[in-house]
Amino acid sequence: MTSFTSLINDVRACTLCAEHLPLGPRPVFQVHESARILIAGQAPGKRVHETGIPFNDPSGDRLRAWLGISRETFYDPRQVAILPMGFCFPGTGQSGDLPPRPECALAWRAALLSYLKNLQFTLVLGQYAQAYHLPNERASLTETVRAWRKNWPDIVPLPHPSPRNNLWLKRNPWFEEELIPALRARVSEVLERHG
Repeated sequence: MTSFTSLINDVRACTLCAEHLPLGPRPVFQVHESARILIAGQAPGKRVHETGIPFNDPSGDRLRAWLGISRETFYDPRQVAILPMGFCFPGTGQSGDLPPRPECALAWRAALLSYLKNLQFTLVLGQYAQAYHLPNERASLTETVRAWRKNWPDIVPLPHPSPRNNLWLKRNPWFEEELIPALRARVSEVLERHG
């Protein structure tokens, strides 16, 4: 067994924050050393926890539409790595799911990312992933996303594709008019270059 396989097995068996997880631990992520695109999300929702498949919900449908790729491509770990900031469903609060548990990123993120040497494009979804992957950004989520050209073509910040963000999308029409076409072109370029 390779050290990467061993690491993945350790992550899948993780119980670090089990006492804080209302449905218990079930790490949900997708990773392979040859992945060229990284999707850095927040944490799985309840539906994703139940199926064990990342973005297997309306958020995933919207995200795939934003990227312009099929489910088959999206769920090919040799092309797309999906590493949320927290791998387990954190529970629900008053206004939606709770934030990702902090233990997860501290324990596993750097080790997993160290094996992903073929990454060419990272999508950073939501404020927790943006705080980790864009640590020098001190702006609001909207300002960070609006400044998407700043780290282009390597990293692009995105709002979370959740239906809860429909109002944000309505208030920020530039996102779908300007960023989404560029995002689709970049994803296509990265995938076709090595397809």
